[in-house]
Amino acid sequence: MRCLAIDDEPKALAIIRHYAEKVPGLVLLGEFRSGVDALQFLHQEPADLIFLDINMPDLTGIELLQTLSRPPLVIFTTAYSEYAVQSYDWDAVGYLLKPIEFSKFLKAVNKAQARLAPKYTPAPTALSASPAAGYILIKSGVQTYQVKLTDILYAEASGNHVVLVTPERKIIALCSLQELTKLLPAPVFFRIHKSYIVALPHVAVIESYQVKIKNCAIPIGKTYREAFLRLFKP
Repeated sequence: MRCLAIDDEPKALAIIRHYAEKVPGLVLLGEFRSGVDALQFLHQEPADLIFLDINMPDLTGIELLQTLSRPPLVIFTTAYSEYAVQSYDWDAVGYLLKPIEFSKFLKAVNKAQARLAPKYTPAPTALSASPAAGYILIKSGVQTYQVKLTDILYAEASGNHVVLVTPERKIIALCSLQELTKLLPAPVFFRIHKSYIVALPHVAVIESYQVKIKNCAIPIGKTYREAFLRLFKP
């Protein structure tokens, strides 16, 4: 489950990061102290869940949600109990008062996972997945390819389709990168640019603003850079 933490308090972000690392399957895509910066990220990168402070200076949590046409699930994090009524208007899966307790954090995350379960049903017509078997099915024209997850090097968005690159071939699928993202398990597969998803086990070189896979240089987008590099910190 892909999530974001949005709070103008560094201490609150550090707590959410620490708790998220303790929950299997919960991937923190990024941390933002500005609602405006978070909004820009969400327009490019799909998230299943956001941990959202309400009282922020540049853009409040409520204003951020009002800006999104299809907001992710939300767990509000705030020091003020009087905002609880507003959380019901947004059907929040959780309302966590600071200082946040891990037991309540985990309860809210489990509730979000239960809500998202129906979402992960068979994918678009061009794609389907069998995670237990370790492969996805890609329909390209009249052919359907069974692609092992371990064979995928990276995927590149190109117009209205995606090019999936393996050591043997390039497969064109009529789908969006967001749709493909939902099928590929995180954090093994990570979106590093608005047009690229990479398979971390195949990344040979990491530079300041690009990675190299099989001698192919792939750019790291500014919006994704911090979250990506955090994966490699001890």
